[in-house]
Amino acid sequence: MRFALLSRLPQRRVLLWQELLSAALDGAPVLLGPPHDTPDPALREKVEVLFVADPPPGSFADWPSVRFVQGLWAGVDGLLADPSLPPEVPLARLKDPAFAGVMAEGVATHVLSLHRQLHRYRAQAALRIWQPLAQPQAAERPVGILGMGELGMAAAGVLASLGFPVMGWSRTGRPVPGVEIHTGEDGLAALLARSQILVNLLPLTDSTAGILDRARLARLPQGACLVNFGRGGHLVLPDLIEALDSGRLDHAVLDVFEPEPLPQESPLWEHGGVTILPHVAAVTDPRSAARIVAANAQRFLAGQEPDGLVRRDLGY
Repeated sequence: MRFALLSRLPQRRVLLWQELLSAALDGAPVLLGPPHDTPDPALREKVEVLFVADPPPGSFADWPSVRFVQGLWAGVDGLLADPSLPPEVPLARLKDPAFAGVMAEGVATHVLSLHRQLHRYRAQAALRIWQPLAQPQAAERPVGILGMGELGMAAAGVLASLGFPVMGWSRTGRPVPGVEIHTGEDGLAALLARSQILVNLLPLTDSTAGILDRARLARLPQGACLVNFGRGGHLVLPDLIEALDSGRLDHAVLDVFEPEPLPQESPLWEHGGVTILPHVAAVTDPRSAARIVAANAQRFLAGQEPDGLVRRDLGY
């Protein structure tokens, strides 16, 4: 008994993950942790690999023999915030090309929607106004992407194929074909100044928390739009509302919030300048992800370096 799955997802989703993981591990059993099951302590002590998706806080302490933790999602900020996660145990995030493709599809959907001004036409239709709007070409609408990992590169490729000039900002400044890359604070300022549509795909770390604040939003061109598919902690909500109310920003598409679900009393629900999505920009497909994380776990147990190892100081 070497594997266990920890998750607070609904039971039917957890059971699906359990079935797919076991099949990908050549039939090896996969224990379930609380809240779906509470294995005997003797069994828990045999578990070497934990697969995790939103595990209960503090639950890592119940698995004393764990040698490797594999996330089932691309983001690991929630895991890193759990003090029970042993600092010496390697942690890997999901790296699934299928997930990157889904995220790129989501980014393209909402960039095109903003570019073609569907939010304005919806507002006009609510007032029964029939009024065509001037429509710029895609080549006239620069798009900036914050975060140029697998997700950012996939999104940039799709947007470039649609004719948008694409800029990217990353920690490393690694070149990406067809994308104008920026790095550092000066590079961020330069990218923001030209981004008529800004897409955030950054991981949430100490250095990126609150990165979309009043000062940086003010650097965007007048009437720019924002797509936040990173994390809610990247965005300072009062500063966003101020930018929308002043007309500095035209519209914001928000898929992530802090906390989630978005509280009923949040002013965002009734703000005409905001499109709210319930964290659905890119959803992990267990069918592809289970094969990838199972192979990664087997790679670790065979003494090989697993893919997607997380630098805990950076969150990726």
